[in-house]
Amino acid sequence: MPYHYDIKSVSPPLDASIQQKLDQKTKPPGSLGQLEHLAAQIARVQRSLSPSLEKLSHLVFAADHGVCAQGVSPYPSEVTRQMVLNFMSGGAAINVFCRQHNVDLTVIDAGIRGEPLPPHPSFIDARVRDGSGDISQEPAMSSEELDQALNQGGELARLQLAEGTPILSFGEMGIGNTTAGAALMAACLDLPAELCVGDGTGADANLLVHKSRVVEQALLLHRPNLVDGAAIMRHLGGLELAMMAGAMAATAEVGQLFIVDGFLATAALLTLWRDQPEVLDYAVFSHLSNEHGHQLMLERLGVSPLLHLDLRLGEGTGAVLAWPLVQSAVAFFNEMASFDSAGVSNRT
Repeated sequence: MPYHYDIKSVSPPLDASIQQKLDQKTKPPGSLGQLEHLAAQIARVQRSLSPSLEKLSHLVFAADHGVCAQGVSPYPSEVTRQMVLNFMSGGAAINVFCRQHNVDLTVIDAGIRGEPLPPHPSFIDARVRDGSGDISQEPAMSSEELDQALNQGGELARLQLAEGTPILSFGEMGIGNTTAGAALMAACLDLPAELCVGDGTGADANLLVHKSRVVEQALLLHRPNLVDGAAIMRHLGGLELAMMAGAMAATAEVGQLFIVDGFLATAALLTLWRDQPEVLDYAVFSHLSNEHGHQLMLERLGVSPLLHLDLRLGEGTGAVLAWPLVQSAVAFFNEMASFDSAGVSNRT
């Protein structure tokens, strides 16, 4: 069955008032560029001419991928677990950026292989199973496992929002997950694998060719079943990507914004967008990834990211780096003087 969330398109009653407020600021119309579009989006979603986004919470979903058995990554699968332990000890890039920008960080085990990870205040064990299936040989997960991952992700997002966080961002960790992301992209946008497969964690030219073949094999195997976004996620995705999609959908369902990271977060979102395009009303696109295929994804969605830093790390690093820009959009919309209040002559 397709995704079916109660996501409402943002209604336009305030659009004229929002644009009027923007145009009355002491600046030439449109001179703050994308920040003006972002401020308008935030005001529309919050249905307010005085929007507020004081705090960001960031969720990182982690899982292993069975497709690693096909040799699609230069790194071994155990790096997923090792990096989650690094998150817990505060040593990863995402920890640094979250500390710098006062962002709450939570790491979620969606499907890491092996023994349960040790308890930690910023860690949640929501493991659905020990790693996804090898998508080149079998579905990534069962229908029941997909439902569990979606529901877990949604519940975690709702919990954060209920605690007063008005905006969320999401990241991922999972060796092999760019192969799953490329497969999601190819299936959702009906594209050949070579347009979707990229370097990931540093694949060389030979590995890229092999990775493309693995994705094509997965697409060929599952094509009769790829009837909607949920089916695409079940057959070709990953547990952390499914959990992220559930968190995105739940955030939009309650009428709040979320910041989209790079290639993998956009791939997860594609599966929602395919069934429910109104989810884009609530999505802020943080950056253009250096991962091959991301620009094409953004073009097909018709969106413009805030940053272009050649990032391809994952973890949601781009989303957290974009947070100060989101805050700046709210600040100028609320605090910048109008021509009248400042006694400045407007253009004639």
